[in-house]
Amino acid sequence: MDTHLQDRRESESTARFFGLRLKFVCLFSFILVMACSSLSWYFIETRRQAMTDNLEELGNILLINTVRNDHFRIAGVVLEDRSTLDQFIQSLMTIDHVVYVTITSADGRILERQSKRMRRTLNGSSLTTEQPLYPDDRISESLLQTPLTAPLMTKLVLSAEQTLVPQDQFADWLLPFLMRKETLFDFAMPVLREPSSETAPSRLSVELEEKQGSMTPIPFSPVLGLVRIGITDAQSKQALLAIVQNVSILTMVIIALGILGAHLLTSRITTPLRSLAHSARQLAGGNDAPVRLTASTNDEVGELTHVFNVMIQSLHDRNNAITMNLDTIRKQIKQLTTVHQASTAIANANMFDMNQLLDSVLHLLVENLGFSRMVVFLHHPERNCASIAQSLGFAPEVQEASHRLDIPVVSDSITAELIIHGKPVLIRDVETIAHRMYPPVLDLMRHSGVRSFVAVPLQSHARILGYLGGDRGAHQCTEEDLHILLTIAGHVAAAIDNAKAYSELTELTQHLEERIAQRTAELSLANLQLQAHDTRRSKYVKVVSHELRTPMTAIWSFVENMLDGVTGPLTEQQRIYLTRIKHSVARLARLAEELLDWLRSDHLRLQHVCIGQIATIVAEGLETVASDSRVSLAVAPIENLPLVQGDPDKLEQILVNLIGNAIKFTPSGGRVTVEFTVGSSGFVQTCVADTGCGIDSSHLPYVFDEFSEVPSAMPASQGAQLGLYITKTLVARHHGRIWVESQPEAGSRFSFTLPIAGPLNETGQTT
Repeated sequence: MDTHLQDRRESESTARFFGLRLKFVCLFSFILVMACSSLSWYFIETRRQAMTDNLEELGNILLINTVRNDHFRIAGVVLEDRSTLDQFIQSLMTIDHVVYVTITSADGRILERQSKRMRRTLNGSSLTTEQPLYPDDRISESLLQTPLTAPLMTKLVLSAEQTLVPQDQFADWLLPFLMRKETLFDFAMPVLREPSSETAPSRLSVELEEKQGSMTPIPFSPVLGLVRIGITDAQSKQALLAIVQNVSILTMVIIALGILGAHLLTSRITTPLRSLAHSARQLAGGNDAPVRLTASTNDEVGELTHVFNVMIQSLHDRNNAITMNLDTIRKQIKQLTTVHQASTAIANANMFDMNQLLDSVLHLLVENLGFSRMVVFLHHPERNCASIAQSLGFAPEVQEASHRLDIPVVSDSITAELIIHGKPVLIRDVETIAHRMYPPVLDLMRHSGVRSFVAVPLQSHARILGYLGGDRGAHQCTEEDLHILLTIAGHVAAAIDNAKAYSELTELTQHLEERIAQRTAELSLANLQLQAHDTRRSKYVKVVSHELRTPMTAIWSFVENMLDGVTGPLTEQQRIYLTRIKHSVARLARLAEELLDWLRSDHLRLQHVCIGQIATIVAEGLETVASDSRVSLAVAPIENLPLVQGDPDKLEQILVNLIGNAIKFTPSGGRVTVEFTVGSSGFVQTCVADTGCGIDSSHLPYVFDEFSEVPSAMPASQGAQLGLYITKTLVARHHGRIWVESQPEAGSRFSFTLPIAGPLNETGQTT
């Protein structure tokens, strides 16, 4: 016990050390330091940038004004007049920020220069000499070759070897003005020849003409010379350093005052909170009357103290109320238990007999909830009235009379309040609402001695089925009775709804059985009609096929005789045409025979065939058609192509349709190719590609439909649009798949797959 108490005291001591005061002060201090530091840094950086911009602007102005001065350009640079150069340099060197000025000719010679900085160099072992400090001439050499029209600025610093070198580009991250090292801004700009100087030589002086005549001609260059001005930031750094010192001191003062204010404010908050925590511990420890606190301020802390005192008083009052209402709570628990038992009884009752269900419910309510009389009213929307479905506790003559009543649902009546608006009612005195009652019902209530009653709507799935009412005889009904009925009303409504649903389902089932029997008879009659129609169609197809054979046989005979020379010698063109007619007649005969076979059986005559050989035969048969259309037709070489399962005639018909369509819709000079690939899923893929007119992407899903009516870019070549539908049907019967890829004016690629051959059973089907 002592150890536990000691641990508790240590934890409280640690919590007090790391309490709200310390946390708040630390947080506020951190925020204040970050805010002040950020603002100070922003102010200093802004001033530094402004000073830098001023220096850059000064250098640009000095350099541009000097370079673009006509007197300086002609007399100083072109004529190399020393007095003019010295005059311009002296005027520039009088400016405090200017460190050096260098003027260079077009050939790189130094015309004039001056510097305020000296650099010391060792001469021998101990002697030092001072020389003027100038920048490296490499920038001058590059600018003499580049006709720049704006100054070029370079930041330079003095290295350990006492030479000017370019400043590191990352030095700006370290706030260079806070560093002791001086930075020189080197501004360089070439002196350019004026564009009009070649067309107006009279502007040059006589001395310039003499000098140019005496000099050796040099290649023309737009650069006459170069001017470099060095500007130091030493004064700016000194001014900025003073600003930094003043801002730092002001920032530290603000931070210190802020921390002190946070400490005082936190103490003003945490001291009352400690008192509140002490009183709360007393209350948690079982002290029924802790010491009341005195509010020392009128702010939120004082309000919190006042609320805490009110809370203590409320807790005392609440404890007293809980003690006084224990009996009431036990009574309510008993009533809820009764409601639960009634609900369980409702759930276990016979849901298919409405009268038995309602009778069981009313008996449970009367026996367990202490009601004297109970009644259930059901709503009839089609008649806009309500009637008594079941009642209990009334005299027999009252029950008999009440069951013959139809209570109209009129506005401003108790019945409308319950059924239309769905509001429960508690009537403490019947006579006060006599004008809202249906007179026959009011008479029965007076006859039965009903003085007060409660009624609640029976609502299920947002639909009001009726309402449930009851009274306590000589005792007046209370809000508690209303709440009990509201609790049980949902279960009663669900039971009534289920009973009605079962009744409607039974009626619907009976109706459906009658409809099913009727539809079965209609379908049987339709099936007999379809069978008769199929028989007539088959007979018609057989007759047509038979009638087609006779003219085809005659055509075949005439063609054979002509090919055998019976009608005289034939030209080569005639022989080709007759051979084509003979092949077409043979194919028509096969189709007629296949049509009859299809009528007799839907099974294919599957064989192990080579799709490449069939494609070659079809291509040879269509070679003449392709030649007439001046379309090249080629079949890819066949090497190690596995056999497929298929009906040779059906496969030939598939390829004739696809290759024929490709030739038909390919313009003169195009080509049609047939290619084969072996897929990894056990299929051989055949692709018929052309360079024809192509198909629009919006029409691709419909090209395989029967009578698809897809518009063609070559209407003269468009047929009845049955070929692709038949082709797709044949490919599907071979357990394959067919698809198309096409773009307008780029051609089409029709591809289909066939399963690789497997063993065949005795009926010719693949096992």
